[in-house]
Amino acid sequence: MQACPPRMGRPLTPVRLSDADRADLERWARGRTVSHWLVMRARIVLACAAGRSPDGIAEELGVAVATVSKWKRRFLAGGLSALHDLPRPNADRKLSDEKVEELIRTTLQTTPEGQTHWSTRQLADRIGVSQASVSRVWRAFKLQPHRQGTFTLSTDDFFVEKVRDVVGLYMNPPDNALVLCVDEKSQIQALERRQPVLPMIFGKPQRRTPQYLRHGTTTLFAALDIATGEVIGECYPHHRAIEFRKFLNKIDKQTPEDLEIHLVMDNYATHSTPEIQRWLKRHRRFHFHFVPTYSSWLNQVERWFALLTERAIKRGVFRSTRELEQAIRHFIEQHNNDPKPFIWTKTAEQIIAAVARHSQQVLAFNESD
Repeated sequence: MQACPPRMGRPLTPVRLSDADRADLERWARGRTVSHWLVMRARIVLACAAGRSPDGIAEELGVAVATVSKWKRRFLAGGLSALHDLPRPNADRKLSDEKVEELIRTTLQTTPEGQTHWSTRQLADRIGVSQASVSRVWRAFKLQPHRQGTFTLSTDDFFVEKVRDVVGLYMNPPDNALVLCVDEKSQIQALERRQPVLPMIFGKPQRRTPQYLRHGTTTLFAALDIATGEVIGECYPHHRAIEFRKFLNKIDKQTPEDLEIHLVMDNYATHSTPEIQRWLKRHRRFHFHFVPTYSSWLNQVERWFALLTERAIKRGVFRSTRELEQAIRHFIEQHNNDPKPFIWTKTAEQIIAAVARHSQQVLAFNESD
């Protein structure tokens, strides 16, 4: 019996773009002054115009194939205007698309004379709209000129290799081994308030004076067991290789001798001194794993340090470094009575891809300037 030839699907309807349409779509796809949804639709149309298959476009952009087909049809039927959301029933729009784009462009690309960012009132006066309209547009597009975040891109030549090494330990730890995240929280200040702290009462939070007295500092060395959440900690007056060696000896004594020890740590100079290298040669079961430069977020003990600061140090009153160290030791003891590990979910490839996307955004911003 002769086999039937495979059925062929309908040929793809080509998408042809004029120079003007392509310029607008490419501007929208860069996502600087338009909504996330319009960015996605522009990228879909550009990919269709390049002859890409719906399946390939959907996989690349992380959307459904039906979504790709929908916006391709919409564009073929109505052009660029069809990519915008249709007005909702009974919705009286007070701002035109042109005015909204002007507002967004002014927010992102300009500042008031002699100032660093816009306020709603200043921008409303500049554009000629109401303050409430500015607030609605900012909320809709998640613009927050009054806020500022920070970032630092790693310059480590072995960023990818180190991420895969550390995340591999988190998500697939070796058998017969402990994985400990190690770091130092240095210069923890023993602060005493100049006036008594007023306790919380009905209708009022706890209150304290901003004036304080300094009574010295201490440095906490800590090692977090990623499997159990337990912490080994010790306070020292200094932050040197000598203290780090003492802490390594403490870890050596408090862990089972038959287990390999994998330590995840940063690139601080005290971790690689000749003294530490000699110690490492004498203790063959210890293995050091370094996170990339400017990537302390990869070290899980940093998250535990945040808990310590928030719950035991930030609002504490300490009249000496001895009181401060007692409070730290007490927090560690109570934490270890009911430890809970942090669950790492991001794979190395997901992290590397996210950092690559962020790097491309920074590069694109620099080139646009």
